[in-house]
Amino acid sequence: MILKLALLVVFFAVTVGVGVYCRKKATDVNGFVLGGRAVGPWLTAFAFGTSYFSAVIFVGYAGQFGWNFGVASTWIGLGNAFIGSLMAWVVLGRRTRLMTQKLDSRTMPDFFELRYKSKGLKLLASVIVFVFLIPYTASLFNGLSRLFEMAFPGVDYAVCVIVMAVLTGIYVIVGGYMATAVNDFIQGLIMLGGIVAVIAAVLSKNGGLTSSLVALAEKEAATPAGESFAGGFASFLGPDPFFLLVVVLLTSLGTWGLPQMVGKFYAIKDEAAVRKGTIISTVFAIIVAGGCYFIGGFGRLFTTPEFVAANGFDAIIPTMLEGMPDLLIAIVLVLVLSASMSTLSSLVLTSGSTITLDLIGPAMKGKMTEKKKMLVMRVMIAIFIVISAVIAIVQAKSKVVFIAQLMGVSWGALAGAFLAPFLYGLFHKKVSRASVYVSFVCGVAISLVQLVKSLTGFAFGVDFLDGVLFKTSLHSGVFAMLLGLVLVPLVSLLTRKSCPDGVEEMFSCYDEKVVSSAKESLGE
Repeated sequence: MILKLALLVVFFAVTVGVGVYCRKKATDVNGFVLGGRAVGPWLTAFAFGTSYFSAVIFVGYAGQFGWNFGVASTWIGLGNAFIGSLMAWVVLGRRTRLMTQKLDSRTMPDFFELRYKSKGLKLLASVIVFVFLIPYTASLFNGLSRLFEMAFPGVDYAVCVIVMAVLTGIYVIVGGYMATAVNDFIQGLIMLGGIVAVIAAVLSKNGGLTSSLVALAEKEAATPAGESFAGGFASFLGPDPFFLLVVVLLTSLGTWGLPQMVGKFYAIKDEAAVRKGTIISTVFAIIVAGGCYFIGGFGRLFTTPEFVAANGFDAIIPTMLEGMPDLLIAIVLVLVLSASMSTLSSLVLTSGSTITLDLIGPAMKGKMTEKKKMLVMRVMIAIFIVISAVIAIVQAKSKVVFIAQLMGVSWGALAGAFLAPFLYGLFHKKVSRASVYVSFVCGVAISLVQLVKSLTGFAFGVDFLDGVLFKTSLHSGVFAMLLGLVLVPLVSLLTRKSCPDGVEEMFSCYDEKVVSSAKESLGE
């Protein structure tokens, strides 16, 4: 207990200290929200990775999908690394940095207003962010409950939530984006070391990798058709390859449309930082995401179907860690705290800046000074943290079904609404305002239909809808994203009159001449 408490005290002291140290970088809105657009590759890459992978992945998704797919769940982590990280950086990184600087955009709703010249889009995007980021933020606390109870028996889970919320609030409110970036780097290092240590410990419990795979292969899997699949949990694609693909797409491609993720590209320093950050972020994701899902794949060796039915998927990873050395338990606890606090800080900074700059600021009609914007932003961040913590505690104590389901659809709603118009907005000059509205409405509508279906048990009576598109929030989330990618160019063709003016000037940022050194360019 002393060891666990000592590690936590050191961890919390460092995070708060970083916030105080970075306060000089948060004296104006640009510095507070974007770090002055001068953040280097290591900090940006780790900020991207730690915002991506939270306790939800380590405790919830790793346990759930490891149980469903066996070691094939590792494909989810690799998809996160190569689609969610590598391709996101390659496709979005440079263009996001150039376009947002050209437009002087600081948030995603701000980008939609300036890129498509529509205050209505900004308002609607801000409302979507507000409605769906709060439950997503609250879900971060849930992954802590089981591990916290295991590490500190007898201590109320609410205490953990409150302490984490207060400390995250302090360093975000004081130090802004730079404080979150520096802390993300420190927390990312903890996550890397912790994952490696947990992998080694879990495999050693069953005699190493080969013995663990042999033991897992002896577990009988069942295909979606109900047929027995011998060795399914140790197979290449697991017992349900289609569902595996759905999970990979939502958790990987979905990051391209999440405001807290693409916002990292707004702040990166220069071309060299983009190149280095791409490599660093990908390696980080391979280790952290690949490691999490790989560990989860061996969950069936540590528990039974009856136990999971009674206690839920969130109990699998904590059960795997029971009986391990106290030092490892302490490291895992700090690992999960790191994963949660890093993502929490990113989400509340995104939420607070969006509401202040995109809703409250315009409503004041230019009457807000820079100093007042900073004050309001800090107050909104505190409010977001309080609301999220209260929701998390209420959900943990009362098991309110609505909250749990809203958490499940929030990722799909955000990605379904924003991915297509943001991506096309960076690459295609003839995207219309009407197509963006259609994407927003369809993304949110599909998620709300899924929410109603999950809460009421409503059925369409059509096998394809009930058994595929709206089978789970994961299926509907992928459907929303892919539909948006089809609808935006299609609707743009039919509504050319609503294309904004001045697009050529916006895209001129990609053609500006720059001077580079010989080591960066071979010349003609």
